[in-house]
Amino acid sequence: MKKIYFLLSCLLTISSFGQTIYSENFGTPASTTLITAYTGWQASTPIAYSGSGDVRTSLASSGYVGASGSGNVFLTNTAGKNLIISGINTSTYTASDIQLSFGYLTSVAATQLVVEKSTDGTTWTPITFTNNTNTSWNLVTIPGGQIPASTTLSLRFTQPATAQMRIDDIKLAAVSASCTLSLGTPVIACVTSTSALDNYTVTIPYTGGATGTYTITAPGASITGDNPSTAAIGSVILTYNESTLGTSTVQISSGPTCSFTFSVTSPDSCIGTSTIPVNESFNYSAGTALSFSQMWKNTSVGSDEILAVSGNLSYTGITATGNSVALAGTGSDTLLPFTDTTSGTIYTSFLIKVTDLTGISTTGSTYFASFSSATNVYSGKIWIKSNGTQFQYGISTTTVTADIVWSPNLYNVNSVQYLVLGYNFTSNLLALYENPTIGGSASATISTTPTTALTSIANFIFRQDSATSTPAMTLDELSITTTPNFTLANQSFSQIDGLKMYPNPTKNNLFIETALNSDINVSIINVLGKEVINSKVSNNSVNITGLTPGMYIVKITEEGKTATKKLIIQ
Repeated sequence: MKKIYFLLSCLLTISSFGQTIYSENFGTPASTTLITAYTGWQASTPIAYSGSGDVRTSLASSGYVGASGSGNVFLTNTAGKNLIISGINTSTYTASDIQLSFGYLTSVAATQLVVEKSTDGTTWTPITFTNNTNTSWNLVTIPGGQIPASTTLSLRFTQPATAQMRIDDIKLAAVSASCTLSLGTPVIACVTSTSALDNYTVTIPYTGGATGTYTITAPGASITGDNPSTAAIGSVILTYNESTLGTSTVQISSGPTCSFTFSVTSPDSCIGTSTIPVNESFNYSAGTALSFSQMWKNTSVGSDEILAVSGNLSYTGITATGNSVALAGTGSDTLLPFTDTTSGTIYTSFLIKVTDLTGISTTGSTYFASFSSATNVYSGKIWIKSNGTQFQYGISTTTVTADIVWSPNLYNVNSVQYLVLGYNFTSNLLALYENPTIGGSASATISTTPTTALTSIANFIFRQDSATSTPAMTLDELSITTTPNFTLANQSFSQIDGLKMYPNPTKNNLFIETALNSDINVSIINVLGKEVINSKVSNNSVNITGLTPGMYIVKITEEGKTATKKLIIQ
């Protein structure tokens, strides 16, 4: 399977039908622009545009075959707002064959657009059509017989009363009355059977076949399914290899006035949802973009891909296979979807080696790995920041700097760490384990209780921010599971029972109480990740005199259980 990484949508549109006489999709305006000032028309001289509406991109056309999206003409709820198109030449066509269509949206179904025609620009005659029955975009198609053959045809679209109306994709085409072929909504489907190149199919249902001899032209595709020349009802199936990038043109025709032309754009991805447990050894050829694999796709596109590189990272207890992947600090964000998890505990783990801190800000930080929900809302994040010539990790569920809990551990460039990020839905605890012993027991290095509990984890993302915040790194042996490869020491994923920390904010003393009231150790870390206090709690109190006002992280440990809280010192 191959991910088409520079395309963000999966489209199949009928860009024209019959023999096109005139077509206008209103382009892509840079901002809301009056019709009289707009220059981005698809069809220009001798066509002229006038009227009191404007062209804008909001509420782009959608929901009908051929919807171009982007720019559309907007007629506000002031009665009389209009669009006038002049200078259309239909004189070489038969009036009975001239078909008008346009995308149309109204904010009030009881109030409908007025469409008129003129051959002198002065006398206007209404054109009848089936009105919208809802407030969604619809494609209006007006069969031949109402549009005259003329060298000076004008069309006028008017908003007659209090409603907001939009118009897009206006087309005039010569469609023979004997052309009964009608195409339904096409469906794209991806084949995700292998981690190599598979196929994607475009299925076009139709009715009204078996009335002529049709020729189907689809470069790069194999054509199967039903034949509209012999079958009255059926579906034409086009099969493309996933290496077919960009847009291809498809035509189904039976003479010049019964012709349908399609734009088929390759989908953004043809990947499946991995089943937990997931084990990703990055067994791809060096130089291959991670987004070209069966398991991954890009969620954003940048200047650089995450690429497979030769070799592995090593860690005691983990047998590395395949290759590894590397990112350079700026570029695409790449996502692996897996079984949506909403209960229990979920872990992701991987090996990491930061290979270069050159140019990385000493004051900034960024997250480079994250869980996300089924709707791709980023949640459990692993952060990184430089600290002199070294670096350290942090975690949070938000992008608020004050919410990040930083590990006190500092690491050197080109050293290998084994990171395990876990989230417990029951206790609402996000924890990071740094370099746990495989097969042994481990306590969380840092943990945090999100203000808002997570309800879904369905994706894992490697993220590239910028060249000044995300260092160059190599990553290997990713896994996603519900059971770690070590034992949680003393149920370290559980919060401390009855924990209270007060007052907060405070100036001099900090009081800590628990249900057990056993030996408690407190580590206080400043926003730079430096541990400023590490002491036992005496008489439920910790002396914080001397600490400068600001935000701190308090890591509390009792009988192997840990909890992390934010503290403000005034």
